Amino acid sequence: MPDPVARAFALDPAALAVGFSAALRRAGLAVTPERTAWFAESLHLVPPRTRTSLYWSSRASLVSSQPQLDRFDAVFDAVFGGAADIADHRGDPNDPDDTSLRRRTSPDLSQSGRTGVAAPSGPLPPAAAGPGRSQPDEDATDALLLAASPEERLHRTAFDALTPDEIARIRRLVAALVLRTPLRPGRRSRASARAGDRLDLRRTVRAASRTGGHPARLVHAARRPRPRPIVLLCDISASMEPYTRVFVSFLQAAVAGGNAEAFVFATRLTRLTRHLTGRDPDRALEQAASAAQDWAGGTRLADGIRAFIDQHGRRGLARGAVVVILSDGWAQDDPDEIAREMSRLTRLAHRIVWVNPRRAAPAFAPLVGGMAAALPYCDAFVSGHSYTELENLVRTIADDTPPQRRTP
Repeated sequence: MPDPVARAFALDPAALAVGFSAALRRAGLAVTPERTAWFAESLHLVPPRTRTSLYWSSRASLVSSQPQLDRFDAVFDAVFGGAADIADHRGDPNDPDDTSLRRRTSPDLSQSGRTGVAAPSGPLPPAAAGPGRSQPDEDATDALLLAASPEERLHRTAFDALTPDEIARIRRLVAALVLRTPLRPGRRSRASARAGDRLDLRRTVRAASRTGGHPARLVHAARRPRPRPIVLLCDISASMEPYTRVFVSFLQAAVAGGNAEAFVFATRLTRLTRHLTGRDPDRALEQAASAAQDWAGGTRLADGIRAFIDQHGRRGLARGAVVVILSDGWAQDDPDEIAREMSRLTRLAHRIVWVNPRRAAPAFAPLVGGMAAALPYCDAFVSGHSYTELENLVRTIADDTPPQRRTP
């Protein structure tokens, strides 16, 4: 009988990844489509040539916690023959090839395997079934295999469609996000080996004292890079109510990471940085709600931006910063006033990122007066309506692409 691993190697990496992930799901492991994609990519980049290399590649991509290992090993043995006891070498990916491993008989997982997990019923999954599958609905089956797990569904569901318990789970996940901003040259300098950097006269003279006053070695200096500050302005008006609780947790994650300032606004601007320094998301939300007296009120977008610039932005908070505005753009202000204040903000900020959860709607168009007036001054426009989109926002904030704003 042909070696199932050899047959698997002849398959397309995507088919192998989908098939093996399906077997793991049938055994009760929560393998997300994202991890399946990682496994397929690893197979494409570094094709495994032995059962051992296939084991480590699949384990690194598909296993997310220690308790899953025994069940994963059982399914791997069932799918790929189990000619080697890989579990005996667990923990060292540099073990010798599987030809030198202790040989053993593959366990009968259908009865009482070493983990008590039943092997997948029916024929082997596509990864081990070999080429030439003739099922008429194999394309539909592959699509079903990539159906989202409960965790994946939670990550992709809009915040306004989640239950209170799910919102609480998402807020804990959001509070753990780590925000990073692009680097900029700092005021302090460090010695540099590049001749193209500016000459450091002080270090050069100090070095010359060791050679009798002759500058035998020229010392150059480069400015130390430091992360740009980040400023977040969150709309807490009534129209943003379904998203406010999660967004405040996002503000808390930014403040906890350092180098961030957080503000909320509805009819007036409130600084929340001090209230969000703790790690408890519920307490932070309670303090934020008590500090912002206009919570769930109307929206004065232009007034909020103007107050930030006049009271904080021009004094240094916005200079060279990444400014993130979380708002649906539904405002009572004159659009011309919003455009005027956004124009002022662009002259201070390095980049402006606008987060509008309404953008996720299929028929969305930035036609609301406030949004239409502000959009030409933005460097990035994202939705942020789900946890997955907030992860995208984190990547957008870290983007070092030079600003390319459109001229209104």
